[in-house]
Amino acid sequence: MTIRTAFLLSSALAGLVAAVPATAQSAPENAPASSQAVTPGASNSDSDIIVTAQKRTQTLIDVPQSITVVSGAALERQQATSFQDYLNLVPGLQLDQSTPGAGRLILRGLNTGGVASTVAVYVDETPFGSSSALVNGGVLAGDFDTFDIARVEVLRGPQGTLYGASSLGGLLKFVSNTPDTTKVEGRVRAGIETTDGGDLSYHGNALINLPLGDTLALRASGFYNKVGGWIDSIGTSAVDGVGSTQTADVAKNINGSKSYGGRASLLFKPSDTFDLRLTAHIQNIRADAPSIVESDPDTLQTLYGRETQSQFANQFTNIDYRLYNGLLNYDFGFAKLTASSSYSTQNQTFRQDATFNLSGLVTAALGAPANDFVLDQQTNDRRFTEEVRLASGKSDLLEWLVGGYYTNEKGLVSQNFAAFTPNTTTPIAFPFVLGQVTIRSKYEEYAGFANATLHLGRRFDLDFGGRYSHNDQTASQGADGVLAGNVPVNSNLRSSDNVFTYSIAPKFKISDRASIYARVARGYRPGGPNVISPTAPADTPTSFAPDTVTSYEVGFKGETADHSFALDIAGYHIDWNNIQLLTVVNGFGININGSSAVSDGGEVTATFRPTRGFVTSINGAYTRARLTGDAPPLTGGLKGDRLPFTPPYSVSVNSDYNWDAGSAKPYVGGSLRFLSKQNGNFDADYRAATGRQRTVPSYVVVDLRAGVDFGRFGLELFARNLTNDEGKTSTGPTTANGLPLNPNGAIATGVIRPRTVGAAITASF
Repeated sequence: MTIRTAFLLSSALAGLVAAVPATAQSAPENAPASSQAVTPGASNSDSDIIVTAQKRTQTLIDVPQSITVVSGAALERQQATSFQDYLNLVPGLQLDQSTPGAGRLILRGLNTGGVASTVAVYVDETPFGSSSALVNGGVLAGDFDTFDIARVEVLRGPQGTLYGASSLGGLLKFVSNTPDTTKVEGRVRAGIETTDGGDLSYHGNALINLPLGDTLALRASGFYNKVGGWIDSIGTSAVDGVGSTQTADVAKNINGSKSYGGRASLLFKPSDTFDLRLTAHIQNIRADAPSIVESDPDTLQTLYGRETQSQFANQFTNIDYRLYNGLLNYDFGFAKLTASSSYSTQNQTFRQDATFNLSGLVTAALGAPANDFVLDQQTNDRRFTEEVRLASGKSDLLEWLVGGYYTNEKGLVSQNFAAFTPNTTTPIAFPFVLGQVTIRSKYEEYAGFANATLHLGRRFDLDFGGRYSHNDQTASQGADGVLAGNVPVNSNLRSSDNVFTYSIAPKFKISDRASIYARVARGYRPGGPNVISPTAPADTPTSFAPDTVTSYEVGFKGETADHSFALDIAGYHIDWNNIQLLTVVNGFGININGSSAVSDGGEVTATFRPTRGFVTSINGAYTRARLTGDAPPLTGGLKGDRLPFTPPYSVSVNSDYNWDAGSAKPYVGGSLRFLSKQNGNFDADYRAATGRQRTVPSYVVVDLRAGVDFGRFGLELFARNLTNDEGKTSTGPTTANGLPLNPNGAIATGVIRPRTVGAAITASF
């Protein structure tokens, strides 16, 4: 990557930066949508499921690719407000995460670590997050709160034709509710939760929809979620890598977090042919220590008899989302014009505790006093996007869409090392700068795309499309301080790409309720410039190229006429070439192209509605994703290794039953999610010592829910992770250039939240 910079005092300093995980790195759109694939919490529906996956309104069964749609009602019924909460609703979707707001989405196994994203995130018409490998887009997926969301659409497989860069594995799209000019609507919601061994949690939500005349309406919502911590620091003592004894703080429930913000949308609709919608999304995430625990490096069993981490200096992660969009639609009759203009920002500031790894070394090398040592990092992304497209109306012969796209993105990654008097926040004054490193970058892309569906009779359709994309990137890097070696500013870092992506998807309609399809599609992830050491070998690459995937998919979608049974099944083969991988040259982390991988697998969703009020969905995924060539030595991946955090098997079952009891409607429901054993992140040292990659144990999560809907009022009770399973969600390294990162050789592993029991009440008008 870019900014994992050499610290010439010691290679261990560069090792620490390299060890920081992925741092420096014609129904309306808000039509009810309980998925054919996923319907927990939703009542039986006689309506078709509407999606906008192909940038025009279609029924789900008509889209020739694998899609899961989760309705806003289903999300609310499951108390799902973040990625971690609704993984069980989407087959094949995985998450590598240890801190709220800082997670890596994985679809169909396309993951080798690094810092550029393989799954794109959209909010309505806006791509959110960085397309560049220089601004950590891979580990900063936009994890938006889902209150008052119409639905979440998840498209599996490459989406390069319509959605462009960084959608190798697929796309996750939040579709928000549109203001309604016909009625006043309001709702408030509040809840409280208790977590086993942790602090109380609580949340509050409110929304209002106000018609401001016959042609104007405002919809606004707000939310506040406080999640209590449950992980303790227990004063662990151990000898660090240079012989100093270090003792961690004693503190309880250090990993609390909160998320708050809102969404406002103004709709102007003077006629059936024209509408203009202005929308603003604001969200802040404030997390204390990450949700990691110290585990045995071989078995990944949690150490010390309970969930703990060794805290020497307080840590935090602050993430702010801002997104502003103007969306115009005009229907010419023969075609509909859509123009979307967006401006978004994503700012992350975090502090990582580096005391155990580096405090003793800094003390010895600089003659510094005993200290708590930290890495402070800021990652900022500013992005403007414009998309204009023209889509034909319904036709029995040909439906088409053409469009153009532009984005301009500016990024900043800044790192600063600092020392503090132990157990305080008082900085230690040095007569010199310790270490500061900064990367500034710019990403600019132009693209043109087209898509069409040719209807060859009543039964056979051919969907096809292509996209041509060109991007230019520039970057500059500077460093200061004794630990950074006063590396000179490098401001002439450039790269450019020209990429063509396509998709072809024939579909045969067996009946009005069933179809089979095939799809061949290509996707890409942009390349970029590298920040290299002034003393790097002459053959060190100054830039890296795009990596690409070609996906081959076949599938079946069908349901009975009464919607009592639905089946969605797909199988695929994906070739991943020229993979972007992170390596280190003279202490500088850079991206290179190397190795290849394949992913074979399938997903299935079966939904049963045997009687009124009862619905069960079963989701399953099989994924065999592995390297087909050796990765660079420092990456630690060899031919045949499974790709990280891609379980071969994942299964979830979601079931709900509601019935009438006079004026009330009680309901009960439950969910179960099973993940098989999977590989952790690539680890060169562990691979060399054991001949294999680290194995993350399988786990099962069971959730229960019940409630009563009284019409204007509702009461809900729920329990998540009922069996108190301790699923691990991420793995880190154990050493940085031979120096331990955690006491007693432990490895830091992300962990799911323990058993949580709560209640919520809703009032509406």
